[in-house]
Amino acid sequence: MSLWTRIGEALSALAAGESLSDVFDKLRADPEKTVAFAIATIALGAKMAKADGLVTRDEVTAFREVFHIPKADEASAARVFNLARQDVAGFEDYARRVARMFKDGDMALCDLLEGLFHIAVADGTYHPQEDDFLHRVSQIFGLPEREFRALRTRFVPDAEPDPYDVLGVDPDMPMEEIRAAWRAAVRESHPDRMMARGVPEEAIKMAEKRMIAINRAWEEITASAA
Repeated sequence: MSLWTRIGEALSALAAGESLSDVFDKLRADPEKTVAFAIATIALGAKMAKADGLVTRDEVTAFREVFHIPKADEASAARVFNLARQDVAGFEDYARRVARMFKDGDMALCDLLEGLFHIAVADGTYHPQEDDFLHRVSQIFGLPEREFRALRTRFVPDAEPDPYDVLGVDPDMPMEEIRAAWRAAVRESHPDRMMARGVPEEAIKMAEKRMIAINRAWEEITASAA
């Protein structure tokens, strides 16, 4: 059964008067988080679309780069998006419900924020309202400030990346500890690891840009230490 078929079934199970927020709560106990992850990304993406006041064709295309949506399943994706936009719950409420689906420090939350960054910069402009939105979501997710900065520098074109921020290390740390952090970051970006924590197979391509940034940061640090 495809991801989008399962999403359609989850939406069909909504009782009269229930909202998309109720779907989140029902999916919390699901050990396989792929459906929850996909719905969360669509829903928060819909809320973020209100941050800069419009949804552009580029943002829609970017969403399709994060998730491959078969023609036959477009209605399910559109329904999630529309339900999120219509829901009276604010984005902070959605973010809290999403955070409760995962354990503290779960890398899936970083994966999800990464997808939102990809969508936010798709139109070539990173709006201050989008930055505020994503910063607040990262805080609700419990992500360290440095991790948010690393994501922002990786996606926002005019943000100069700090290689130490990218790896989440300090310049005065021993090189062996920095090497260990680099290896751990590479390991966590492996497709098998991402799928194990609930990232749908359709969204694994998000790790490609992350891996490039991680390896570039390590190369810059080792070159400066030589």
